[in-house]
Amino acid sequence: MKPNILALLDELRIIGQNGLRYADNHHDERRYNRILELVAEHYGETLTLNPEDVRERFAEEVGHITPKIAAGAVIFDDDGNILLMKRADSGDWSIPGGFVEPEEGPEQAAIRETKEETNLDVRITELVGTHYQPATEHHVNETVALVYLCERMGGTLHGSEESSALQYWHIEDVPTWHRDFQEIVFEAREVWQHSRETI
Repeated sequence: MKPNILALLDELRIIGQNGLRYADNHHDERRYNRILELVAEHYGETLTLNPEDVRERFAEEVGHITPKIAAGAVIFDDDGNILLMKRADSGDWSIPGGFVEPEEGPEQAAIRETKEETNLDVRITELVGTHYQPATEHHVNETVALVYLCERMGGTLHGSEESSALQYWHIEDVPTWHRDFQEIVFEAREVWQHSRETI
């Protein structure tokens, strides 16, 4: 299996930044700074970025460094087809969603991201689950994603610059999945089916 260099770099970044935050002597500070120098250098080589720019981005994060928090929305039609967006960056299919913004909870983020990416108004009906996603080429930070089952309330389906297509799919027919969204969507379908059985 090919090693995931970005997952390794993100873990080293977290170790370096958290270590530097709690270091109580100059020897440890020097060691953690060296880790961050190496990480910035290899981020730069891997993603074609200036290492100094990478270090500046590191410095913008204060406090104890943790994985990013994201929220996603699962929307089924009456026939059990799921609304997916074809990502402009990878060409793979995923549910609407994105990172939680400051002063915003994950439920609000799922609703906002759905509106931004599909132009649909939704309400959350149930938490499907939480999922850990390691760093990849398209997402250089590890992420914890909260996925919600949502009900369409209004709006006209319309994409954004983040997608090249929006479409309702039968899950088994989706050609390529973004990251681990296939697993997430199959779990969501079980939750959706159970919710219909209990109505």
